[in-house]
Amino acid sequence: MARQRKIRAVVIGASWGGIEASIQVLKALPQDFPVPVFLVQHLRASPENRLPKVLGQRVKLPVLSPEDKETIEAGHVYVAPPGYHMLVDDDGTLALSLHWPVFYSRPSVDELFFSAGHIYGAGTLAVLLTGANEDGAEGMHYIARRGGYTLAQDPDTAEAPVMPASAIAKGCVREVLPLEQVGERVVELVFGLEA
Repeated sequence: MARQRKIRAVVIGASWGGIEASIQVLKALPQDFPVPVFLVQHLRASPENRLPKVLGQRVKLPVLSPEDKETIEAGHVYVAPPGYHMLVDDDGTLALSLHWPVFYSRPSVDELFFSAGHIYGAGTLAVLLTGANEDGAEGMHYIARRGGYTLAQDPDTAEAPVMPASAIAKGCVREVLPLEQVGERVVELVFGLEA
């Protein structure tokens, strides 16, 4: 019999090649998805964030670029604005930070993962997709230490394998899956269908 796992939030990190990879994962999530999803995609700093619109046209859930202190709602996808770290606060809101870049990136996957892991603990499901640097590996290691569930895209299916491979090398990734299986697995875990 499958045992229940209570996932409270999904965090996704991606860089090089990540837009198409993120679309593939997010397309699998149904309209009644019961938890919030937070996405960091490395992008050049820009006053306009087009990524939520691009994603919103391809997925079933509402996709938005949050304002500072925006209240977190289940079933929404929050995309970190270019030039800002996106952090989960303990009052149920998101904070945007101009703190220094991590691996030359702001937003940083690590910063999101550290904050979400701190707030949601074992209820965090972390997903690391394609990318050309090591951002996300330390944050995923932290989430694993807090009892969260960690998934990485199989580097062989990644446009840029360094990001998922770095986390795998740390020994903190619970499952490694080809990209086409990641979204379905996220749904299984969130809905308590874990084998």
